[in-house]
Amino acid sequence: MYNLIDIGVNLMHKSFNKDREELVKIAEDNGVSSLILTGTTEKSSSEAMKYALKHDSKLYSTAGVHPHNARDCNENTIDNLRKIAKNKSVVAIGECGLDYNRDFSPRNKQKKWFERQVILSSELEMPLFLHERDAFDDFSSIIEKHENNIVNMVVHCFTGSKKALNKYLDLGAYIGITGWVCDERRGKDLAKIVNIIPEDKLMVETDAPFLIPRNMLKKPKNGRNEPKFLPHIMEVTAENMGKDPKELSAIVYKNTKSFFNI
Repeated sequence: MYNLIDIGVNLMHKSFNKDREELVKIAEDNGVSSLILTGTTEKSSSEAMKYALKHDSKLYSTAGVHPHNARDCNENTIDNLRKIAKNKSVVAIGECGLDYNRDFSPRNKQKKWFERQVILSSELEMPLFLHERDAFDDFSSIIEKHENNIVNMVVHCFTGSKKALNKYLDLGAYIGITGWVCDERRGKDLAKIVNIIPEDKLMVETDAPFLIPRNMLKKPKNGRNEPKFLPHIMEVTAENMGKDPKELSAIVYKNTKSFFNI
């Protein structure tokens, strides 16, 4: 049995409306002792915070605006995130960053509100929970601009190149690995480079309900990813790193506790 912390769960997603409580218990029964609920908008950050507060010492949350939602930000956004982040269940600012893959928000707005959240994290002395897709140059430029004031950061759901991985590690970032590494089609390049990640910079996550590990023998018919599948992601990651999964999981657990101060 593992003892793991899922650093990225979209637990307030509508697909969990009917069995959210059961999901948390099943995760714990499968060796996932704590979940960090991802905030992607002001509303979801507030909902995640309130839900996590009801499960003290088991559930935590983040407070941020995803780049897809940057178009909805206004001059009250940062103040609202600041208020949410001051609750004891909130352990990071984010999910924030840049996403040029889909451009759901104009790039100038993405950059503006990403930088504002980076500054907020420094002000509150909280780590960053980061998202980057097809935006490496602009993303790393903003991080470099503020790196001396950033307390800590994890690049959530890393799916990038070897060049990007090395750059993030040079900047001192932790790397979050999801079920993407279990995908023999899209994740084969990631599987080849995870061994670059130092053990003390690794964390794991499901990004549930998204990114269900494709190589699991028994997958739910509805295709919904769940925190209980995190041990599988841990095992596949360890295999690709040439590490013993039990030993690596203990290190990852320690990394996560220290990073989020939980």
